[in-house]
Amino acid sequence: MKRVIGFHYTLTDKTGTVLDSSIGDEPLYFLENTQQIIPGREKVIALRNVGDKRKIEVKAPDAYGDVNPELVVKVQRTQFPPGAELKVGEQFQVNNDAHSPVFTIMEVDTAEVTVDGNHPMAGKDLFFDVEIVGMREATKEEEGHGHAHGEHGHGHH
Repeated sequence: MKRVIGFHYTLTDKTGTVLDSSIGDEPLYFLENTQQIIPGREKVIALRNVGDKRKIEVKAPDAYGDVNPELVVKVQRTQFPPGAELKVGEQFQVNNDAHSPVFTIMEVDTAEVTVDGNHPMAGKDLFFDVEIVGMREATKEEEGHGHAHGEHGHGHH
């Protein structure tokens, strides 16, 4: 049977710069073996117990993957809305689907725009400080839906 596991985390890069944290907010709960969190982090968390604290280094291939040069493409400026102010570093999705890739504008010239469809964390080793704060068996409904429900998960859909 799968478990629902909750944890707090602080994510840093190799220089120690904090990139994200759940401290001061609700812990993150996930249903194990459903690809809800990056695989390198889940492998270590799944072996821990409530109350355990651990530093985890996740190499790029087990995090958001290596940079795929095929996802850096040039598109015609005319593919963007007329008059749109396009700035290097801005991010956008092609449609409103939550699972659509996020593109980052890398370069803008008069005729073409270079965009990168890699995840912003692709190619980066990540460093997590985690504390396991909850663990329970998943319900059959949660296993069927593929995510945690209720107080320590998503509301019912």
